[in-house]
Amino acid sequence: MILNQILEHKREEVEKRKSELSQTEILKRISEAKLPIRDFRTAISQPNRINLIAEIKKTSPSKGILRNNFEPLEIARIFELSGANALSVLTEDKFFGGDIGYIKKIKDVISLPILRKDFILDSYQIYESAYYGADAILLIANLLTEEELAGFVEIARSLSLEPMAEAHSREDLEKVLANSSIEIIGINNRNLTSFEVDLDATMRLRRFIPEDKIVVAESGINSYEDVMYLRSLGVNAVLIGEAFMTAKDIQVKVKEVMGY
Repeated sequence: MILNQILEHKREEVEKRKSELSQTEILKRISEAKLPIRDFRTAISQPNRINLIAEIKKTSPSKGILRNNFEPLEIARIFELSGANALSVLTEDKFFGGDIGYIKKIKDVISLPILRKDFILDSYQIYESAYYGADAILLIANLLTEEELAGFVEIARSLSLEPMAEAHSREDLEKVLANSSIEIIGINNRNLTSFEVDLDATMRLRRFIPEDKIVVAESGINSYEDVMYLRSLGVNAVLIGEAFMTAKDIQVKVKEVMGY
């Protein structure tokens, strides 16, 4: 199963990174750097519209290389010019072609807040996210216990990072809703076990989420009709990556899908 391979690699990678740069050293550097945090929550919850979190990723386990001419800084600039509210940067290396170093480099050339999207299994990765300049982190409920999720949210907030908790099933969602401090809830239309996509996953879960939460629909969003359907469900933002990464002209595709 591909998810198990990803998680096994991620655990090995985290241990390697810990040996190269300790958590103590990271905290020291964060304290010295005093990196400014951008307001991810406000950026993706602008009223009377559906907001866009545009995702930068090179490859996908299910589809292979998405973009041969992959220039993350140039893509980030295009997304900002195209009207995106925030960026999601895929930092998983082996299966998605990501690099956590992209975050700092991208932050230097744009003004949008950045979500670090990865498989966060260890508190070390949260400190690492802050060190590399992320403004928000993705926490996947399916991969964490309720206690781990609560602990990770607390650490994120201590570092002024905005946690976005992701659910795909009702069980995931109950885990997320058990923590009332979580304000941003992502609904992933992709089943991480099978990698199958079902846009109606958002429809099935949205009705159980309180109105005061910010809801983000993720995966399988390819057209303006998809975006309007999700808006009709009361979604605040959409996270879109593959539709843009595979487009010949990213800016044209953003305007087409978002209706700008």
